[in-house]
Amino acid sequence: MRRRYGVAVAGPAARLLAGAVGLVAAMTVLGLLLSNVWGRSRFERADAQADVVLARDRTPTWNRISHYATLLAETRTVVVVGAVLAVVFLLALRRWREPLFLAVVLVGEVSLFVTITLLVDRHRPPVPHLDRAPPTSSFPSGHTTAAVSLYGGFALLAWRTVRVAVLRVAALVVGVVVPVAVALSRVYRGMHYPTDVLAGAVLGSSWLALVAATLLGGPGRGPAAAGQPASSSGRRARRTQNSLPSGSASTTQVTSSP
Repeated sequence: MRRRYGVAVAGPAARLLAGAVGLVAAMTVLGLLLSNVWGRSRFERADAQADVVLARDRTPTWNRISHYATLLAETRTVVVVGAVLAVVFLLALRRWREPLFLAVVLVGEVSLFVTITLLVDRHRPPVPHLDRAPPTSSFPSGHTTAAVSLYGGFALLAWRTVRVAVLRVAALVVGVVVPVAVALSRVYRGMHYPTDVLAGAVLGSSWLALVAATLLGGPGRGPAAAGQPASSSGRRARRTQNSLPSGSASTTQVTSSP
């Protein structure tokens, strides 16, 4: 039993590790191209045009809105919201698969982001910065990666497990709108090039898809995966089997109509 359990854990862990290495390699190559090959080039000047235009047209109102959008993906926010969501799913579903999924997604995205920023050293856009620049590289956007991982992960779990259609759609909206708002706010505030936030979105969504396929079994099948009551035909089959005499249960095959 212990050996079988070890094999069951080693398989998914190996797939996640291999996928993580592949993501780091691909993103590092892209980051080095942006910082070393295309850095200070016409491509980078074009990449920075969105930052320049947005910095020129800043207003106090949008400064405040973009500040709050950025807070949605700050490290402290991600930790607190992630922990709360893990507890909610644990209490609602009474199993560890969904909380474990969230934990792996969030711990993994931080590890990937930090590793890539250690290998890539891209400077910040040449505009006034509204936030204090962290010591990490401009590539990729850590806020965008975290937003896609956290809110996208929440939307995925809600879509798989919540039975109320309105709530599922609301979670999906949150999973799309919040990362987009975070990405736009990082460019508006002069902290990242558009390619940085695009790379963060690709990194976050790729890691999220990999963890979902490994731990949740791929695309969700809707609320049935959350332990909905069995179908009426299944209930009829069980009732029929339970009504059989004890001596005939082993020799009679019970089938249910589709």
